[in-house]
Amino acid sequence: MSTTLTLTTGQRPDGALVLTAIGEVDMSNAADFGDALTRAVDAAPGPLTVDLTALEYLDSAGLAVLFPHVERIHLIASPILAPVLIIAGLADLMTVTAA
Repeated sequence: MSTTLTLTTGQRPDGALVLTAIGEVDMSNAADFGDALTRAVDAAPGPLTVDLTALEYLDSAGLAVLFPHVERIHLIASPILAPVLIIAGLADLMTVTAA
């Protein structure tokens, strides 16, 4: 059974592209998250903002999807998720902002 995950792309007022993830990312839907992330990174003229503030759960499969894109993304995370990104080492490789 697949875990609920909603992925949307939009633009900030300055025109920058934002990918927003809502729900949970685990091994049942990490490939969908990765596909959406790759498409958004490819479409973004500059760094892609990935908004994870409404993400309730992110397992190792979801974390693994982020690593190939560290040079092209900026993460915004909830205060609960931010420490996980720091421990995983993503904060050493990219900008992670706690919302």
